Amino acid sequence: MSQCTTELDRVVLTSLVWGGIDDAERPLAVLVHGFPDTAHTWRHLGPALAEAGYRVIAPFTRGYAPSGLPADGSFHVPALMDDVLALHRAHDGDDRAVLVGHDWGAITANGIAASDANPFASIVSISVPPFTTMNPRRDDLGRWLRILPRQAGMSWYTLFNQVPHLPERTFDRLVAHLWRHWSPGYDATVDLAHLAAALPDDAHRSAAIGYYRAQPRAWRLPARYQPLARDWVAEPKVPLLYLQGADDGCLDARWAGRVEGSLPEGSRVAVIEGAGHFVQLERPDVLNALVLDHLRERQQAQR
Repeated sequence: MSQCTTELDRVVLTSLVWGGIDDAERPLAVLVHGFPDTAHTWRHLGPALAEAGYRVIAPFTRGYAPSGLPADGSFHVPALMDDVLALHRAHDGDDRAVLVGHDWGAITANGIAASDANPFASIVSISVPPFTTMNPRRDDLGRWLRILPRQAGMSWYTLFNQVPHLPERTFDRLVAHLWRHWSPGYDATVDLAHLAAALPDDAHRSAAIGYYRAQPRAWRLPARYQPLARDWVAEPKVPLLYLQGADDGCLDARWAGRVEGSLPEGSRVAVIEGAGHFVQLERPDVLNALVLDHLRERQQAQR
């Protein structure tokens, strides 16, 4: 594993790298983390993809050190999408490129899957499905209603993170609580240490919380990102692999049952037993195998 730094127009991103970022013979894989997590969440999948022939880049997303705070102050999903598209260009990605996202990274990947600007051949979304698949439908309104009360209880933190200052002041307790409840039984000691290094002060912690505060304030989206403004909540246009842990304490695993059949042809959905929200860390053997199998299937389908 090594690191590289990429200077984009509005932010400088530092990324973990596996497989040699300058080897253009290898297809590019971009792995995008979520909250409360860092690029180190890909410490199992990154090497597996490199061994399979990819050059892998996993950015610390805007606001997470050693990446910079964005000059435009935007933490809207279209800004995150723009960063990923810019990384693809900056590192000479081509039509073989792969995008994998977890949590906010999954929301970002889902948005790119819905966009005409998508340059990626394959997209994998982990722990947060496209929002369109979670909307109520006449044919399964009863199932949707049965999921909703539990999900509302699980999602309390999204409202808490709208409160000024308090999430920053209680940040260490908040994120430790979320890891315990989102991935029951998983020892997050290493991951919380990585998170503390990535969010060392109030400015960086406010940036991470800013992902939650930005989305309800769409009117603050900078003009630069307006072309992507609708894509992040739109239906995917390309096949996805969607993965979720059966014991996910952040998003009810029953959503996965509604996702299947709501995605473009060629998509796959899998619920992984013995894993919670951070499935890429809890069951890397299973997740890596599913991702690599999907990528091989997509390569064969595109020939």
